Amino acid sequence: MKFSLLTIAAAAGALAAPAEIDARAGGVQGFDISSYQPSVNFAAAYSGGARFVMIKATEGTTYKSSTFNSQYTGATNNKFIRGGYHFAHPDGSASAQCDYFLANGGGWTSDGITLPGMIDLEGTSGKPKCYGLSASAMIAWIKAFSDRYNAKTGRYPMIYTSPDWWITCTGNTKTFGTTIPLVLARWGSSPGTAPGGWPYQTFWQNADTYKYGGDSEIFNGGMDQLQRFAKGG
Repeated sequence: MKFSLLTIAAAAGALAAPAEIDARAGGVQGFDISSYQPSVNFAAAYSGGARFVMIKATEGTTYKSSTFNSQYTGATNNKFIRGGYHFAHPDGSASAQCDYFLANGGGWTSDGITLPGMIDLEGTSGKPKCYGLSASAMIAWIKAFSDRYNAKTGRYPMIYTSPDWWITCTGNTKTFGTTIPLVLARWGSSPGTAPGGWPYQTFWQNADTYKYGGDSEIFNGGMDQLQRFAKGG
């Protein structure tokens, strides 16, 4: 969801044409967007088969996407299951970032059309890959954020990450594999093995482009399962 992942995927030779992936992927098609995609044709995306969208809401404790409100409204008006995501800065307070996310679009309700919030965990320019944290400190940060989110909403957030980042920055911890849904960033023709003891990914970011904007996402299940997941099942 940041350009840092492009470098990882390109180095691994994992990029594939999104149209080819879309045609052969199972599950439910969706996509994720941020302020880099200020104008999205949600009606066309829905007609094209997409059924959910993840929208960047916040980053750290000072940034709120200027396009979040209009994108969220556009997705809602066009019958998408939708939710917000937070680009994490683990070198700052987990509780403060969670509260900022919740106050600016990252909440969850059991209405059947809202995805739980998502923590976007990856590197960013100008900072060390793991934000200068040890694996144990990173695990503690993620746990503090996710526990606070659960306490406030009754639902754990999703975690977005790549295998490379997770292995390097958490030591491939299995701490969250039974409680937190995984959004797996791996651009290619198959998701491969999930890191961190997750038995499978709940969502798979399978390409860094999507024909209606942003990145391609695939839900690991059918539409009825996606609706149950949004509602809290």
